[in-house]
Amino acid sequence: MSQIYPGEVFANTSDFDAGIRQLLPRYDEMLEVITRCVPSTSRKILELGCGTGELTLKILKRCPDAEIIALDYSPRMINFAREKVTSFGYQQRWSGKEADFGEWASYPDRFNIGTDFDACISSLAIHHLTDEMKQNLFTRVYESLIPSGCFWNADPILPSCPTLAEVYKLAREEWATQQGTTLADVRARIGSSSTYGYSSQDQLATLDAHLQMLRQAGFSTVAVPWKYYGLAVFGGIK
Repeated sequence: MSQIYPGEVFANTSDFDAGIRQLLPRYDEMLEVITRCVPSTSRKILELGCGTGELTLKILKRCPDAEIIALDYSPRMINFAREKVTSFGYQQRWSGKEADFGEWASYPDRFNIGTDFDACISSLAIHHLTDEMKQNLFTRVYESLIPSGCFWNADPILPSCPTLAEVYKLAREEWATQQGTTLADVRARIGSSSTYGYSSQDQLATLDAHLQMLRQAGFSTVAVPWKYYGLAVFGGIK
């Protein structure tokens, strides 16, 4: 198994876009929901963990005046996302910074990314932080948004009981079968990830725990616009 950063998932970057769609049920629908929750008039958006740029592209297409600053500690992912963004002609509206957003949460002064964001978005990244760091990050996000700014996150969630864990697992297995593969085959392409910076392997929290953290961070409106078995889009409006 190839050694990879937490969040890179697959040993070969070229496997990511197809592999993640086999691994996670309704991946595109999940990203589409985040995209719809971000106001189309947004101008300044922060993305925590850009991955291969799939969410980035959807947001840039929906928000014609938006510029995105993306923080990701993986040079491999930033380069992949940059190439994709450039191929669609959006390179003037996107900047990828090689940075650990866990570190940004703790030491924002080390990063020259500013505040007053209209929106903050993230997908499949924050679940690599401990709950204490998640809370720290949500608070930092809240402080970095304009009044009425929003934060939306798509992530796997911790099943609240063993019965649900089994249900969620079966849903993913059935999804992989529908895609013409098996969960075992998809997982065979996954690399071995170690701890890096503030992130390590999956450190899931329940949906209720996430919503409590968002309220604790200051968000008066918290919501779950989408949930499908063990995946959810959740967030808040300042």
